[in-house]
Amino acid sequence: MFKNATRERAALGIVSGLAAGVVVGAVLALQAMFAEGLAEWFGYGVRSAALGAALGLAVGTARSRLPVVAVVCGGVLLGCVGWLVWSLTLVPIAAGESPTWSSASAAASYPQLVGDLLHGGLTGAFLSGSLSLRSRRTGAGGDAPSRPLARIVIVGGGFGGVSAARTFERLALRGAPVDVTLVSDSNYLLFTPMLAEVASGALESRHISAPVRASVPHTRFRHGRVEHVDPVARTVRVAGHAETIPYDHLVLAVGSVPHTFGLPGVDRHAWTLKNLSDATRLRDHVIGLLERAEQESDPDERRQILTFVVAGAGFAGTETIAELYDLVYGVLRFYPAIGELEPRFVIVHPGERILPELRSELGAYAKERLEARGIEFRSGMRVAQADADSVLLADGERIPTTTFVWTAGNRPEPLAAGLAGSGGGPLHTDPQLRVAGVDGLWAIGDCARIPDPGRDGDYCPPTAQHAIREGSVVAANIVATVAGREPGAFRFRTLGVLVALGHRTAAGEVRGLRFSGLAAWLLWRGVYLAKLPGIEKRVRVLLDWLLDLAFPRDIVVTTTARTPVPDETPAESER
Repeated sequence: MFKNATRERAALGIVSGLAAGVVVGAVLALQAMFAEGLAEWFGYGVRSAALGAALGLAVGTARSRLPVVAVVCGGVLLGCVGWLVWSLTLVPIAAGESPTWSSASAAASYPQLVGDLLHGGLTGAFLSGSLSLRSRRTGAGGDAPSRPLARIVIVGGGFGGVSAARTFERLALRGAPVDVTLVSDSNYLLFTPMLAEVASGALESRHISAPVRASVPHTRFRHGRVEHVDPVARTVRVAGHAETIPYDHLVLAVGSVPHTFGLPGVDRHAWTLKNLSDATRLRDHVIGLLERAEQESDPDERRQILTFVVAGAGFAGTETIAELYDLVYGVLRFYPAIGELEPRFVIVHPGERILPELRSELGAYAKERLEARGIEFRSGMRVAQADADSVLLADGERIPTTTFVWTAGNRPEPLAAGLAGSGGGPLHTDPQLRVAGVDGLWAIGDCARIPDPGRDGDYCPPTAQHAIREGSVVAANIVATVAGREPGAFRFRTLGVLVALGHRTAAGEVRGLRFSGLAAWLLWRGVYLAKLPGIEKRVRVLLDWLLDLAFPRDIVVTTTARTPVPDETPAESER
């Protein structure tokens, strides 16, 4: 078992600590700096064993054998920490006094400091020597016998894939024999819950993304798109590269892509909101339309330009329509020729109520708040067709618009949909996250259908909080499989759901408690700010939010406007 080496080093550390304690204790006793008595020696022995065990564990989690100087210096550092904890803290507390950590207290315990530093350094020297002797005896660099590394390939750099890679890194530090490669077509981890705010100009795009290389610095990273998986040969091929990447275990965390159900014109004319490019181009598109409307004299053309339609009233659609509303009205002061009543916002939803993920009361509250701002709802209605200048609904209503955003459906990424006979749907896994019928294949996140033990016959929802936990579990399960142990089932209960409604309002549930209004908005921002990857990103997003409260949103257009795609004629479609 891969933990045996670490345990053996901890045992060697204890022996080294006790040996060093005998030497240092004898020296201190000869100089009358060590009180005689069985209790004193017993306490000193416990401290010596604890210091040695800590040093042995620290050496045991190192990726390679440390030099003697590093081990000795580590022992000296632990000796200093032990002096702070024992002599300056625990001893005064045991005597009924309050620890002061003052210069007078430090000076009074100076002999103990010298002894602890000497003891730590000597423990490091003994431990390093013991490891060297064991290395020579086994001929295996201190870890006998060495095991071949299991080749792990993770495809996807989203929440699930990065979480799995991070867990593999932690397990490798503990001795897990794994060699991990992460392949992703984007070199950043995108914090998708804040994507709508990028589309509205409230946040800078780079502030909600973190480089994958920085997030998992000890994982081999390949920037590219995996175009083929051979589950028989156990290889993956990256587009543009002739060589393949072999694997023993493959983790698919490729997420999902928009699904338009084959509706005419939707693929060509609808905007999507899945990545940073989508968000920034949508924002620039809306600003560009305001520039056009400012100079347009034809009322019908202005009505079409200033109408914004979103399909789908789940979390993504509701947040998108709310953020587009805030964007338009946040910069409308710069366009005096556009009246306040001219912009029109419509959301089309096939269900009878919006936000079905929330309780009906919160969904009703969200709809009421959005309707109060003038946002129109077409509930129980589906999109039938989209053109360059309009959207046709199933009941025959045609809404003239130049901005149609599709959030009404997703499907697994084609790479996952083509494996294991999924028929274009998600990959079915067992509770341990293994794909049924394919050895060495695991799936997590939006591309997987994972049984939810808390809800009989149901599956885990495709949320970020689930994907993060699935990534940790799949890494632990693969390491357990490599070690010959039985992997564990994935179990997680949703902590809560929150949705931003724009205009400093939100709604949500956290562990059964319902929130709405300003309190929910503050909770939404606090929770997601805390979950952003890295302190730097949190500070940048916080500054963006503060600036958004004090200053109007920017109206600079930095991308090229999307050229409308002409509709095909029936003859062209047949060809």
